[in-house]
Amino acid sequence: MTVKPDWLRVKAPQWERVGNVKEILRDLALNTVCEEASCPNIGECFNAGTATFLIMGPACTRACPYCDIDFEKKPQPLDPTEPTRLAEAVRRMQLNHVVITSVNRDDLADGGASQFVRCITEVHSVSPNTTIEVLIPDLCGNWNALEIILQAAPEVLNHNTETIPRLYRRVRPQGNYERTLELLQRTRQISPSTYTKSGIMVGLGETDTEIRQVMQDLRAVDCDILTIGQYLQPSQKHLQVADFITPAQFAAWQAYGEEIGFLQVVSSPLTRSSYHAEQVRELMKRYPR
Repeated sequence: MTVKPDWLRVKAPQWERVGNVKEILRDLALNTVCEEASCPNIGECFNAGTATFLIMGPACTRACPYCDIDFEKKPQPLDPTEPTRLAEAVRRMQLNHVVITSVNRDDLADGGASQFVRCITEVHSVSPNTTIEVLIPDLCGNWNALEIILQAAPEVLNHNTETIPRLYRRVRPQGNYERTLELLQRTRQISPSTYTKSGIMVGLGETDTEIRQVMQDLRAVDCDILTIGQYLQPSQKHLQVADFITPAQFAAWQAYGEEIGFLQVVSSPLTRSSYHAEQVRELMKRYPR
């Protein structure tokens, strides 16, 4: 694997705090995307007492070549106790903002929408002041399922674009660029008060022009928040990194994103979809709906 530049080196976390979060997760038998997807910020986030919960997993029905989550054609049935356990973790960790994401469950008729709803409802019940962000799959274009999730009133709906259209077939073979944009557009139409968010990873061979075009496409469907981060190869069997993008280039994309109207752009080499997601609470105060 390619040697990482200095700006991608992560500080060692304080393992006492990290251990406490891990203990809660183990006790409640919960998965996090932080661990399953080998996120480089796990130490910082666990140290701050935050985590992105991964429901309906840990195995995924899609095998995207950039992702470190396990592939399983026929994953396990949904666990009816998962929403209760997740809400208990939110309570124990005293989270102000929680991110709930999932693997793709193309084996389920609603793509797992009903489990998202149960999780949102339980968290609202146990911790009513906690704001909720859901990072959802594309639901195979089942817009009724999308509406079901939005009716549960998460404050933020995140769906990642991941990459530029030219690379979709290689990077996200079971995804569809137009479907991703449509999901975000429909979210705005169905629930105008919900903040919409998307993320892209770079370093797979995109050009600056292509990245800016994706940013324009996301603004055209009125996407509010954008994250941009460096793709890192999880193992030798995953897609290789084509380029390590400089911090200066990330800063240029952030400035451009703010210029074209995103409410917030988080753009840096170590940015991930849920990185510093709790900052959305400040954004909601600044741009109330």
